[in-house]
Amino acid sequence: MLLLKGDPQVDGDSTDAISQPPEELIGAMLKYNEDLAKAGVLLAGEGLYPSASGARVIYKDGKRTVVDGPFAEAKELIAGFYIIQVRSREEAIEWASRCPVDVAVGPGQEAVVEVRQVGESEELENMTEDQRSTERALRASLES
Repeated sequence: MLLLKGDPQVDGDSTDAISQPPEELIGAMLKYNEDLAKAGVLLAGEGLYPSASGARVIYKDGKRTVVDGPFAEAKELIAGFYIIQVRSREEAIEWASRCPVDVAVGPGQEAVVEVRQVGESEELENMTEDQRSTERALRASLES
């Protein structure tokens, strides 16, 4: 999974209106999406609305608290993601290095694409056979 860090800009004080990205960024990202698809590695990819329209559910000391956005550290937020299927960590890093996020940031700003491996439930050694069956059934229902 490639996690694009940052928070899209918000127009004024509105929490549901996002400013449109520059044409240069749209073009660069569309080209990147096309490259991923042509290479046959793209499974999914989407951008996310700004944190101002989001919420966090925080679990602490047995209690749940809901905190509405926006959230302070924009460089720590996820602005979008790609799920790709590649043969190695190195190949995933190569694709992350090609992501044109540099078009989205100005001088002195930072763009981050974090590479993370998606864990499969089959990898959990302490899962019971009943739990594995339930997981397989759930995956099958989601695929149909």
